[in-house]
Amino acid sequence: MTEAAGHTPHHHEGAPAEDTGERTPQDYETRVSPFVEQFAADLTEAGMQRMAARVFACLLASDDGALTSAELSERLRASPAAVSGAVRYLAQVNLISRRRDPGSRRERYLLHQEVWFTAVAGRDSVLGRLRNTMHTGLGELGPDTPAGQRLGEAVEFFEFLQRELDQVLVRWRAHRSGRSR
Repeated sequence: MTEAAGHTPHHHEGAPAEDTGERTPQDYETRVSPFVEQFAADLTEAGMQRMAARVFACLLASDDGALTSAELSERLRASPAAVSGAVRYLAQVNLISRRRDPGSRRERYLLHQEVWFTAVAGRDSVLGRLRNTMHTGLGELGPDTPAGQRLGEAVEFFEFLQRELDQVLVRWRAHRSGRSR
């Protein structure tokens, strides 16, 4: 088969292209962008803001886990303002951080190391706040009222989740350290 017929010598239809480690704009459009958009849709369905989900997925799919605002805008075909709002949100929820390129005024946005661990561990503090608020409400409403009983069950649920999550995070650390040896 020839390249003129739409096939490259090393690429068979249905098989992934040979990965040379280099990414071209066309490669991004055909291989990476569909993943970014699907994962962003999944994150949006789970409750993340749409543009933040797209930026997060784009960073996750980048080789370095870091891109500039201009690179994000180009890859996502989004306005700089939309990207700016998304990175601000992602930084607030502690999923990314900003770093200036040496000798430049340009900022690069980076995924945190162990981004999934960080995200789940951050949810642990949210669970604690929810549990504390429910506990305060339980004291105000009284445990014998119908509303108090609902809040009591919520407190019990959040306490259970927090204990389980703590144990899962400890087991994950042990798993990771055992795997890296």
